[in-house]
Amino acid sequence: MQFHKKTRGGKYSFLIKILIKSAFIFLVFFIAVILVDKIDFPKPNKKIEKIISNENLKIVK
Repeated sequence: MQFHKKTRGGKYSFLIKILIKSAFIFLVFFIAVILVDKIDFPKPNKKIEKIISNENLKIVK
């Protein structure tokens, strides 16, 4: 009797592989978002204000 290896997967093996890969990608993306959120980016110390005079504004109709 000879051993025959099945090289063809079941009906749902392709679907399961796709679901596992997509879940892994989602998990990596979720962890990356959490890690970026924990970084404390510098913010400006003073308010940025710029006064725009009304003379320079044009009304477009």
